[in-house]
Amino acid sequence: MGDVLYLWPDAARVERRVPKERFYEQGTVSASTRERFVSEVGRITWAYKLADATINLPDSVSVPEIQVFRIEAKDKDVSDHVLSAIDKAIPSPIIFELVREAEGKRQIRVVAAHKQPGLNAPKITQHFSSDWISAVEARQPLPTAISLAALYAALLEPLTEVEVRPGEGMSEVADRLKEVGKLEREITALQRKIKNEKQLNRRIELRRTLKAKESLLEQQR
Repeated sequence: MGDVLYLWPDAARVERRVPKERFYEQGTVSASTRERFVSEVGRITWAYKLADATINLPDSVSVPEIQVFRIEAKDKDVSDHVLSAIDKAIPSPIIFELVREAEGKRQIRVVAAHKQPGLNAPKITQHFSSDWISAVEARQPLPTAISLAALYAALLEPLTEVEVRPGEGMSEVADRLKEVGKLEREITALQRKIKNEKQLNRRIELRRTLKAKESLLEQQR
């Protein structure tokens, strides 16, 4: 996981509070998720808008803008249920900065999902995350990019478990991440079977399959 805090451009600053009720009062949000908003979220701030007009990078249908939301946690963290509800309500991609106080120190966790436009609602992958980072950590300049889509891919890459290959879009990366997760589950199951298998021939066969799966996993990463 990449533990990077970015220095967002002043020209993109919004700093506008967003009432959390805007998200959990929607009919599509479950009662349990509404309760999570109430118990987990202290304040939601629309912090920055990365767009052609603010940072002079051309947009596209897939990435018209990139929003940066700062969420103050009431306690130790904010769950993916809450982040998913916000992501589904906002059409453009979002980079979340979750903020908490831990042992008297302010910490930030960067979270984002890959988001694609959909007919009725955006399509969202699992959320990718950094570890908790000290809020006093020096922020890094934004990655060099020629478009908002390229910037979006560069912002997501440190959060994922795979490298973005030359010419590869985030949709392809998301597909690879799904395959990585599938292979990891299969490998875990094979390791468990090998441990419990009593027959030598069967164990040899399972180890051969395990080695092949591990090779595929390395290729996907």
